[in-house]
Amino acid sequence: MKSNLNTGNQKNKLLGLEIIRFLSAVAILIWHYQHFSFVADKPENFNRELQPYYSILNPFYNYGGASVQIFWCLSGFIFFWKYRNKISSGAIDLTNFLVRRFSRLYPLHFVALMLVLIMQVLYYVNAGYYFVYQNNDVTRFILHLFLASNWWGLEIGNSFNGPIWSISVEVLAYFIFFLVLKLSKSITVNLFILVLSMVAMKLKVPSQLFNCLAFFYIGGMSAIVFEYIEDRPSARRIFRTLLVSLFLWPFVIYNTTIYDHKYFATLFLMTYTPLLLIVSAQRVSVPPVIQKMIGSAGNMTYAMYLIHFPLQLSIATYYIMLNKEIPYYNASFFLGYMSFILFLSFYTYKLFEVPIQNKIRKKYL
Repeated sequence: MKSNLNTGNQKNKLLGLEIIRFLSAVAILIWHYQHFSFVADKPENFNRELQPYYSILNPFYNYGGASVQIFWCLSGFIFFWKYRNKISSGAIDLTNFLVRRFSRLYPLHFVALMLVLIMQVLYYVNAGYYFVYQNNDVTRFILHLFLASNWWGLEIGNSFNGPIWSISVEVLAYFIFFLVLKLSKSITVNLFILVLSMVAMKLKVPSQLFNCLAFFYIGGMSAIVFEYIEDRPSARRIFRTLLVSLFLWPFVIYNTTIYDHKYFATLFLMTYTPLLLIVSAQRVSVPPVIQKMIGSAGNMTYAMYLIHFPLQLSIATYYIMLNKEIPYYNASFFLGYMSFILFLSFYTYKLFEVPIQNKIRKKYL
């Protein structure tokens, strides 16, 4: 069996990972739905269990924030799958890599930042305080401009388009990933970075960078394991065994009550997520229309992540100008908000992200 793991061949795009990426973005949207209850930087008279469809969506309402770590792990898997061989062999140089990352991340970040800047001023004029994130000063704005809002040593509170913090940290992980691969693609080196990051987390080093690196490199090691398994004659049997383990693991955890352990959440994400990615990365044959739908869902996740807070801010500004409360417990409001986010994200990717990304790459590559 010939492995295509590191070729980046779009015909072998890993659709299972696109589904995980989309569901993780939805989880973030539902987790941040509580923003509608905020007065300044805190919720007021907020009952989490009264949120729409709580009985069904309570894992997202309560633990959706953990999707950030899943995203980091997923990014590591995809980057190792797509770039590991190309960077180490010199097929992609630093300029090429930076242009690809800049064209993918920065244009939408800049537009979302400008929208938040304008809307926060308007909200402040009407409310006397900002919506959710209060630290909106010149220094932090400059840091946001350079996607540096949460770089090590610069963590001074979330501000402006707050959710961008995880992207800011991940950008540093991209640089480290590239530089390490230029030195060596050795598995030992990758393991060293992983272990070093986990030790830093255990020592509570005050930076999210090590948290990001730990999950990024766990995802990367998962991609290496996936390649190894896929090349084995017994690949089908191994994947079936992993699939069974994926379903059995939660039952084992529940019946042994290890979920009470102090570090359970982090350890669970660090072990279960890689297994989930390895199993989900298997190539499956689906009709072209289904493949297109799944691909579109995965492509729009960056827009979902970046524009949901500007949209929340716009809605909050509208209601405060009318001197009315946001009906965030209302199921119709929830469905309308979520549907509009998906609609807006789809067309943001299609009509803004893709054209400007292609234009930048055509000019500089």
